[in-house]
Amino acid sequence: MRAAGMTPEPESSTRSGLTSLGEVACRYQADEIRPEDLPMIAAEALAAGLDTPTLCELAGLPRNADARDIRDGFEQALFEAGIELPDRGLARRHALRRLAARLINGKIATADLATDDWWETEVETIEERSFVSLIPQCGCCIEYTLGLDQQTWAAKLRIAALALTSSPPIGPGC
Repeated sequence: MRAAGMTPEPESSTRSGLTSLGEVACRYQADEIRPEDLPMIAAEALAAGLDTPTLCELAGLPRNADARDIRDGFEQALFEAGIELPDRGLARRHALRRLAARLINGKIATADLATDDWWETEVETIEERSFVSLIPQCGCCIEYTLGLDQQTWAAKLRIAALALTSSPPIGPGC
């Protein structure tokens, strides 16, 4: 055990860097992280003790670098760190759970759910299916399909979000 105020051992900080970079990989696959944010994330992983040649290069790229170069560098850095990019479908399912949790916690409005392509997400559980089926394809669809009954829709959406976040985890991932 280390004394308070001392820096962590390199091995434990490296594990922390790997864990957070693994979570970033999952969120990256779910399109929750923009390419221009990856250089700063790489710098944070370096600060956490993770060190690979491509991670160093990525951390040095400006936010306005070519998005393809940033993506390629990030994916190479993950490979060098021994982190696999998760399956895109699984990453989106994890993102769907995070979305439901944000709705429950009031961090996103029900109308804002229609801003992404959640209706295209390949769902596997009843809870996921119930939640996704209530998300309109676009903002104009909310008024068009729901009419004046938006309160009932919002209540059903929150119930479905609670069921989804309360259901068993879907497996490894972020």
